[in-house]
Parts: sequence; C-alpha cells; structure tokens
Amino acid sequence: MASEHTTPTTSLAGKVALVTGSSRGIGAAIAVGLAEQGADVVINYCTDIKSADRAVEKIKSMGRKAIAVKADTSTLCGGKSLLDATVKEFGRLDILVLNAGMMGTHAMEDSDEAYFDAHFNTNVKGPFFIVKSAAKLFPETGGRVIFISSSMTIASQIIPEYTVYTMTKGAIEQMSRLLAKDLGTRSITVNTISPGPTDTELFRSGVSEDLMRYLASQNPNKRMARPDDVAPLVAFVASPAAYWINGANLRANGGYIV
Repeated sequence: MASEHTTPTTSLAGKVALVTGSSRGIGAAIAVGLAEQGADVVINYCTDIKSADRAVEKIKSMGRKAIAVKADTSTLCGGKSLLDATVKEFGRLDILVLNAGMMGTHAMEDSDEAYFDAHFNTNVKGPFFIVKSAAKLFPETGGRVIFISSSMTIASQIIPEYTVYTMTKGAIEQMSRLLAKDLGTRSITVNTISPGPTDTELFRSGVSEDLMRYLASQNPNKRMARPDDVAPLVAFVASPAAYWINGANLRANGGYIV
C-alpha cells in the first residue's frame, strides 16, 4: 500500500480498469466514472452489444481508451477470456470491479435448483474465480478489487422474492472481507460497495410501479437512487487516495438503510 510519504490522489491516469456487466445501468455509470478520472476501461457485456458500444464510444469521447468484450462471467471460461482480452489490449490490469449480477424474483416455493445455481454462478462463483486469476495480473505496486453488493443484506424488511439474490450478496460480502486480508499482503485492496434500490432496467424488470414509488418514499431524499449516485464512490475507492480503505463495505443508499 502507499507509504505515509505518498501524496494521495484521486486521479486514475495510467490505470486500466475492468468492470464486469458494464454495458448499462450501474456498471456503465461506474465505467464512465472511472474514465472521467483518467482510467482506460474494459466494458464487459453478455448480450447487449449496442449498449456496450455506446459505453465505449462515450469513454472514447472523453479521450480515454476503451474496448467492449463479450464474456459470460458466470463461467470460468468466460472470466478467463475477459481477463485475457484485457491484458492483450492494455498489457495490464489495475482495477477490477465485479458488477455483473443476476437479480431474480422468485419466492422460495418457486425457486428450483437451476434458478439457485444460476444466481450463485453469476453472483458468487464467477467473481471468486475472476479475482483469483486477476490477482496474478495486478502490478507489484498493488491494485483494487471492488465488489458490488446490496444494502438488502442488512434490511429489516426483505421482499421474499429476493431471498436467493440476497443470499448471494451476503456471500460476496464475506468473500470481500476475507480476501482483503489475503490480498492485502500484496497491496491489493478489496472492498464492497452496497447500493440501495437503484432505478435501473435490471431492477425495474422485477418490481411494480407501486413498489418503485414505495421504495422511493422510504428514502430520506424521497427518490430512488440513480446509477450516477453510486459511480463516484467506486471511482474514489479505486483511486490511490483510498489506499488505506481495505475490507470495508460502503453502503451507498442515501440513508435508505443505515
């Protein structure tokens, strides 16, 4: 980690960032936010190439480099191909943001093994093995690993349909906490950002308008979060200035859950 004589900076100039699931929503906002601070960025998508290309063009318009890579990060093969493409294009990796995720809405009685496995493969297994491989690619000066969880893991009121999803987010919070100790010996910080309910296409696909209005009413700001509310915090945690933040879970939810 940076020494006490190092002047902290929030600039990401010269850094290469990989954001999984970053063609739209929170992931795209994070990718753009990292580029705004000077990073070159790898946009990862699974099916939506048009949105991925739009994110790439937006980043390029800012004078940064960006590529879009199709990869299913729920599989070990997909994770490997994504990392290989990153190194091939940029020759390095400094920042890894694990944003790709699945958010199904089945109650327990409607959840079968395939539904369960799909969530854990996408939200837990895939990220674990990407971090395992990525850890070998970070420079000797260290790196940043940032998981994206959810404030649902500490909410007192949980919608039953989100049981499996919330279980996976609890798992990655524990993963992050333990990897912070392990990878911290190599100056790689591992942290978690846990947004509250955020108005994205993914979130809207599983809830009614009545529920959206209810969730907005529960926030002190009387609105749903937007992806741009989350992205600046990720950019800060990814920066050299955050070198002493390790093993933290930062809940970016506007006071919705405290």
